Amino acid sequence: MTLSSYQRFALTPQTRKVLAHLETVGSITNVEAHAVHGIRSVSRRITELRDAGAPIRKEQKRDPIGQRYVRYVLEGFSKPAKA
Repeated sequence: MTLSSYQRFALTPQTRKVLAHLETVGSITNVEAHAVHGIRSVSRRITELRDAGAPIRKEQKRDPIGQRYVRYVLEGFSKPAKA
């Protein structure tokens, strides 16, 4: 991720949580954001990250029972090598 220290500092606490999740896991859904971090409006946090320059794409998905949802994916994410 190419956000400067200043850009990170200017983010809201919830937006920093979403960014940390994306940098660790690579993607996030509304359900994950709410259940893990207590964030209800993940789309707003994603907009804030995009406005700060984060390369995030939106993937439309369907769960096993056909319910649609969105997964936000950090472009260029690769899982860190395990030590």
